[in-house]
Amino acid sequence: MLSEKVGNLLNDQINKEMYSAYLYLDFANFYERKGLDGYANWYDIQAKEEMDHAIGILRYLQDNDYVVTLSAIAKPDKELVNLDDPLKYGLEHEKYVTSLIHNIYGAAYEDKDFRTMKFLDWYVEEQGEEEVNANDLLTKFELFGHDPQSLYSLDNELATRTYTQASILGTSEE
Repeated sequence: MLSEKVGNLLNDQINKEMYSAYLYLDFANFYERKGLDGYANWYDIQAKEEMDHAIGILRYLQDNDYVVTLSAIAKPDKELVNLDDPLKYGLEHEKYVTSLIHNIYGAAYEDKDFRTMKFLDWYVEEQGEEEVNANDLLTKFELFGHDPQSLYSLDNELATRTYTQASILGTSEE
């Protein structure tokens, strides 16, 4: 049985995941305005993945007879000026989301809620991948992004990324 504490934390996480999607759409919009369609594509896909994460949690709560309450999604508050701002904020944000997932996992552990812990295992692994990807993007930009030709190549590389529905929703993710 899902405890009220764990249920509430998961319910709040839906909002955090939707905020992540909103934030990444803002990043995509920034890059689109700068003419970096590949970077915009990368963050568009990130936004879709974050929405998948939210829906996965929503379904889990519904499957466990928890009454989900959706709340307003905050407006992204990051000032984006430099080309690497979204990359820096993105890594910072992924670390924050990881801390949120770990907090929920810890609460489930305290409650001996093994079903929720098993459910969250996917999110724990996913957050590890998200942090690595965000760090890699920032590192590549720091190494090569200040040279126009290299930035063009990085942008083209990011343009090849495609969206696949998250495995938490029943299919595999690239």
